[in-house]
Amino acid sequence: MIFLAADARGFDLKEKIKVWLKDWGQDYQDLGAATIKPGDDFPDYAFPLAEAVVENQALGIVICGTGNGMVMAVNKVKGARGGLGINPEQVAWSKKADFMNILALAVRFTNEVEAKAMVKVFLETDFVNEPRYQRRFDKIKKYEERSLK
Repeated sequence: MIFLAADARGFDLKEKIKVWLKDWGQDYQDLGAATIKPGDDFPDYAFPLAEAVVENQALGIVICGTGNGMVMAVNKVKGARGGLGINPEQVAWSKKADFMNILALAVRFTNEVEAKAMVKVFLETDFVNEPRYQRRFDKIKKYEERSLK
């Protein structure tokens, strides 16, 4: 299951991603916004998405203007590991080496072709069970256990 969420700026790209996911045979759930609501607040969509990703051990995609607002918000949820997508190679490394489970896209700086490539790579890349990556992940998880209650 792929969870999707976007604010007003990311709404149009979210709708395109839904078409791609359907074409690729991926199940998804749209957590909002259901319509374009100018002036809405990205945390209202980021927190429920991050909670759904963690609860369902799933993947998520969030979209806003810069992508960074969504990343900051999702990473406040224990177990969420959001990262800003810059290009497909970076997304692949973030997924396999950093165990990213939420991809954030920035509509102000990402065109549709780039976004589609990043989403595809995000879905197709597996986490790599390599000792150094696992060690780093375990350190983050240990700190998270102490700091996020």
